[in-house]
This record gives sequence, structure tokens and C-alpha cells, in this order.
Amino acid sequence: MADIVIARSVTAVLLGHAENIPGKTAATFVTDPLRDDGASRLTYAELDRQARAVALRLRAAGVGTGDRVLLLHPAGLAFLTAFAGCLYAGAVAVPSSLPGRYRHERYRVARIADDAGVTAILTDTATRADVEAWTAEDAVGDVPLLVTDVVDDLPDTDAGAGDWTPPELSHDSVAVLQYTSGSTGDPKGVVITHGNLLHNSANLIGVLGLDEHTPLGGWIPHFHDMGLMGLILPPLMSGAGTVMMSPSTFLKRPHLWLHMIDRFGIHTSAAPDFAYELCTRRITDAQIEGLDLSRLRYAVDGSEPVRPSVLDHFRARFAGHGLRPDALSPCYGMAEATLFVSGALDAPHGARRVDVDRLEHHEFRPVEGDGPGRLVAACGPVTGAEIRIVDPGTHRVLPDGGVGEIWLRGPVIGHGYWNRETTNATEFRATTADGDTGYLRTGDLGTLHEGELYVTGRIKDVVIVRGRNLYPQDIEHELRVQQPELGTLVGACFTVPGDTADREDVLVVTHEVRGIKEEDRLRRLAADMRLTVAREFGAPVGAVLLLRPGGVRRTTSGKIQRSAMRELFRSGLLEPTYADYQDGLLRPVPAPERAAA
Repeated sequence: MADIVIARSVTAVLLGHAENIPGKTAATFVTDPLRDDGASRLTYAELDRQARAVALRLRAAGVGTGDRVLLLHPAGLAFLTAFAGCLYAGAVAVPSSLPGRYRHERYRVARIADDAGVTAILTDTATRADVEAWTAEDAVGDVPLLVTDVVDDLPDTDAGAGDWTPPELSHDSVAVLQYTSGSTGDPKGVVITHGNLLHNSANLIGVLGLDEHTPLGGWIPHFHDMGLMGLILPPLMSGAGTVMMSPSTFLKRPHLWLHMIDRFGIHTSAAPDFAYELCTRRITDAQIEGLDLSRLRYAVDGSEPVRPSVLDHFRARFAGHGLRPDALSPCYGMAEATLFVSGALDAPHGARRVDVDRLEHHEFRPVEGDGPGRLVAACGPVTGAEIRIVDPGTHRVLPDGGVGEIWLRGPVIGHGYWNRETTNATEFRATTADGDTGYLRTGDLGTLHEGELYVTGRIKDVVIVRGRNLYPQDIEHELRVQQPELGTLVGACFTVPGDTADREDVLVVTHEVRGIKEEDRLRRLAADMRLTVAREFGAPVGAVLLLRPGGVRRTTSGKIQRSAMRELFRSGLLEPTYADYQDGLLRPVPAPERAAA
């Protein structure tokens, strides 16, 4: 849809839909697709009216063009009203997770508010008291707090929504500060412009073959790039409308996601890899009786490493319910690229088995047949951006088959991190050894092979043990395969300096366990895990720490925070239920002294 890209702003596209298709549903929020009353809707005309009202309220509160507004909403239509209202005011939307109960969650949101310099906070009526308590406790400052789900009460003046005037916007106007998941550190706000959003949406619409009759939908959080820029904005701008569900609904009753796809005729949905595994493991035959997935064209798998075996099991489990064999589509993207970079669409077997030894030496060499090797999912051709695979040390561009850092350039690339100019100069304006400049350094490792992108890991996550480059996600996955007690829980592997004379790095394995309290069982499990790593990867393990569920730090999108886990380990803050240290490699880390209550 070229007309989307030539529009001056996202606001202009929404205004056009409100004028041309006012009665069409722009957004549907689903609480239970199996109930007739299990969904609420918002038309383009209603969205336009409510967005104007929110914009007037923001202006009355002193919010000007370019000011940042923090959005703290549970899943639902009120978020969409608030987001559109920010754009209608010419303000910059700053979507975030709710502060939550835990200290690190509240701290993260406070860091976002402080970093962005927000001038207002938007929330809904049900959440207002919690947000007020958070602002008082975390000293956010004297920032006006407005609710966006009681539209008739929004304007503080006698003016109505009809008195709203559109802001002066262009492709270069900042629309969103999309704070990253923070898998390797404090969250950073990616500066996303209206042009970035328009190009990303046009790219997805073209690649997926979308039109005004092909809705997208899912349960990915609205404050996450995959939710907002993947499942909400593209169908909203195509005129098809978006279908939304709360992540908590999916986690409690995963079969409702599939029934939502069926009932609302969703063309494309998306989820991280763990969601497909969860559906395969937990959904019963009785829960999907009568389910029809034949209208689902693409089920996108992204946001974390894609395991081909997980997709194979999901495909086999739901093939009898109309799931197309080529529907499952690994993809690659990130907030810094306004989400979508590539996707393996229409590829029923999008994975290659590669030589592990060569991969450890940064070479992608496929092996024939079912011989030994590691399966790596194909993420398809790159669209909407230029790509280079670059040696991260020398900045030399590598030929096809060479494994290096993924560099990107193009109109979907964000304009840097908010207030981090030094970082932006090196990460958003990188230059290759031959002088080609203006690239985003993604921090991801991958290769191009026969025109398709294969992602092998992250530079900061790669563990080097005795000169070998190992990928922690491979170790974590193999442990779950060989140790059924670990189930669908998560782990994190990383290295720390050992206690040997040469201080060589040694591997630390942490993993959550549930329902095992006997010390003898925990001891045997830790020993078996150590043996698995030695046998399958040839790596000595300095320590195995078994943690309670939730003990492995994750981002709001479910990514493992291995760097954070390393720091918690080195500080003695992990509090394992069982710890097994290898004599001669690593000594136990003492817990810090805590003040008496």
C-alpha cells in the first residue's frame, strides 16, 4: 500500500480512515472468544473522536508538540485511545509496562519516566490508584496523571473534540520512544518517527499480502515492539483492524489464542517461541474441539531464538485443525528497526542443519541429510532494509556463509537512542572497513546463505570456553531436552572468571525447577546437568544453580537477561534452592550481608 508511505504521518492515515470507513471496526479487544459477549470493539470514527478528546486534554495540561507522554495501561482499548491521542496532540508516546509489584519492575518504569523526561502520564480508571501510589513512592515528580477511558469527561474546557486542530507533522516527527526489552542492560528509548512507522507498516503489509480484509491479532503486550508495531499498527493503517488479547489470558488459557484466531478470521498472528511450545504441551483435545485454523495464513515466530523442533511439534499438533504446513514463519526484527527485518514466509521447512565445529569458528556450513549438526532456523530474505554481515572487530564485510554481526540501513531504522548521542555515533551510524556508513549495529550474530538470513545468537551472550564459541541458548535447550524435570521452565548460562591459575572463564548454569524439594534429587539433577553439558558441548561447568520459578531474570517480552544474571551471580544475589560448585574451578559466591529487620 504505497499510499501509506506517502502519507505525512500516522495521524493522517487514521484521519483518512475515520473519514472514508468510519463505521468499520478499527480494534477488537477479546476477553473470551468462546463467549458471544467476550469482545469489545472500537470503530475508526470512535477512535478518531476519542483521540481528539485525549489530544485536547493533553494540550490543556500543557503538553506541547514533541513532549513525551508515558502510557501506563493494562491490555485493552484504552491504550489505543491514549496512543492515538498522543499522536493527535503531536506528542511522543512512551508505552511501558505497568509498574507492577516487584521492586525491579517499578524501578524499570521509573527509569523510563526519568530518561524520557515525561510531561504527562496517561492511564485508565481501574489502574489509576496503583499508578498514583507508584508516582508517590518512586518520586516521579509533579507530572499530571490523566485517565483515557472516560472520554466524555476528558476535556477540561468547554471545547469539544470537534475543536481539535491537527498538529504539523512529517516523516521526521518523532512518534514513539520504544524502550527496549533491556536484555543486556538498562532500557534505552529508541527514537521512532512517523516515517519509521509508515515504512514498517508498508513493509509488513506488502510482505504478508495484507489488505483491508486481512486482520492481524494476538496477545503480545501492546508496549512491546512486536505487539505495537507488528500486530496493532499495520492492520490499523491498512484498514483491516487489529484484534487484541491480554497476555495474561493467553498464559492462563493458551487455547483461547487459537480460538480468537478462528473466530475473528485472523490472517497473521505472532508470538515468541515459548508460546508455540506452551500450546503444544498444555492444550488438550477437548479445548480445541471444533477449532478451525485454515484461515490463518502466517503464524510468525520471533522475539527470541527460534527452535525448529518447537515449530515441528506445533505443526504436527494442530495440522488436524486446518493449520497450513507453511503457516509457521520464523522472523527477525528489533525495536531499533521499528520491528520487522525479515521473515521466512511460505517455507514449510525453513531450517538448515549446520556443522557445529565450523559454526564455532564463525563459518556457516550446511551438512547433508540428518547427520550431526545444529538446526538453525531460516528467517527469510531481508526486506525494507539493506543488510551487511560484518566482522565485529575489523568491520570487514563478510561473504555469504561467514558468520558476523548483522548491520542494517534503511528507512525503518530508528533515529537512535533517546539522549545517548555517544552510543548513537557507534551503534546507529557505524562504518564498514571500506567506508560504507550509516549502519545500525544490531549486536546479533548471523549469516546470509542463498539469499536468506540465519541468526545464530547475540555477541554479548556468546560464551567462550577453552577457545570455543558456544551459544547459551543451545546449552539451555539441550538441558531441557535431556532433563524432563526442567519442563518448560527457563535457564541462563554465562561465563565468569574461574579460580584456576590462569583465571580462564568457566561456565555457570542456572535453571529454574519446580516441585523438587528433596536435596538428594536436586543433587542428582545438578550432576546430570553438568554431565549433559560436558557430553554434548565438551565444556566444564564451574557451577550449577537451581532456582525457584521466576528466579531467572527475563525482560517484559520473555527474553533471558543473561548479563543481568551474571551480575546477580557475581554479587551473590541469586538465592538458589540448590547450588553445586566444582572444586578447583569456582568457589561459592558469598551472599552480601543484609541489614537486620
